[in-house]
Amino acid sequence: MPVLSDISRKRLGSCHADLQRLVEMVAEDFPILVICGHRNKADQDAAFAAKASKLKWPHSRHNTSPSEAVDLAPLPLNWNEKKAFKALATLVKAAADKLGVEIEWGGDWAFYDGGHFQLKTKPRLNPGTKSG
Repeated sequence: MPVLSDISRKRLGSCHADLQRLVEMVAEDFPILVICGHRNKADQDAAFAAKASKLKWPHSRHNTSPSEAVDLAPLPLNWNEKKAFKALATLVKAAADKLGVEIEWGGDWAFYDGGHFQLKTKPRLNPGTKSG
């Protein structure tokens, strides 16, 4: 039974509760690494400079608190193995359907971002949370 590493759990902890439930469900059956949840300004600027993100701070869904996006990778990690990312996406989408969480996968976009999952619509903010 696959489990999330401590570092993956820490990263996931910065994400919206719906994404946390979703990733936890998938991780029960599929070995994954949480690459990134929330990105602060410095992290987003670095991701943009490295061309790992097309968006500048604060326009990424990773920049909200809690994060409305999560980057995942199948284990063992091989960035060039698109079939593994597609298999992961299939499981994430199925789990999202079971949980009633609407998501978007970066692998379905015109520019491929196979590890990126985000909430389809921005959640309504509860008091004490911030977005942007």
